Amino acid sequence: MDHDFWRERWKQNQIGFHQAIYNEYLQQYWDQLNLESGSQVFLPLCGKSLDSLWLRSQGYKVLGVEISELAVKDFFKENNLDAEKSQQGKFSQWKYEDITLLQGDFFDLSASDLKECRAVFDRASLIALPEEMRISYVKHLQKILPKQASILLITLEYDQSEMQGPPFAVLENEVFRHYQQHFSIKVLHSEDFLERAPEFKKKGLTALVEKVYLLNPL
Repeated sequence: MDHDFWRERWKQNQIGFHQAIYNEYLQQYWDQLNLESGSQVFLPLCGKSLDSLWLRSQGYKVLGVEISELAVKDFFKENNLDAEKSQQGKFSQWKYEDITLLQGDFFDLSASDLKECRAVFDRASLIALPEEMRISYVKHLQKILPKQASILLITLEYDQSEMQGPPFAVLENEVFRHYQQHFSIKVLHSEDFLERAPEFKKKGLTALVEKVYLLNPL
């Protein structure tokens, strides 16, 4: 799985992962991060997520990164936002008021790019990646993330032999393995999700659990 894979998914409009509404868990659990108004929130692999708009409406600044130029363009176009475009290092920066999207490779981000970040919302980043890439993703995120930043993380659990990702299954023990050295980890929500996701039933899944984690820095 490489950059061309995701660019092609966007080009072919194969974006079942995109939510046309604000994420319900974001709205339900965000206040548990106790984040000060005006803080910057990082959305990795953000696509054209509307969650940026919800976070802005709550008084936060948003920084997202996305490999697909089409996704970034669509976000601003579909929401009637007149973004200013500029170059920031290896990234094309698109900015409208308190929303900044960096179009480029997540792995090109540095600590200086995230220096103002105080929280991360990972709805569909970790689960978008196969296992080896997840290891690299977490290592890089922890390398560039300020030590005081918390993470609200959403995962899916299912039998990986029943369906080929993405989205990939990320079990609870893997979350702890990746993050427990630097974060306290709390499961905020666990729900049998299969009946609410008939498209996964059609792909052959017999069980599907969605979990929400709160990760606070140690």
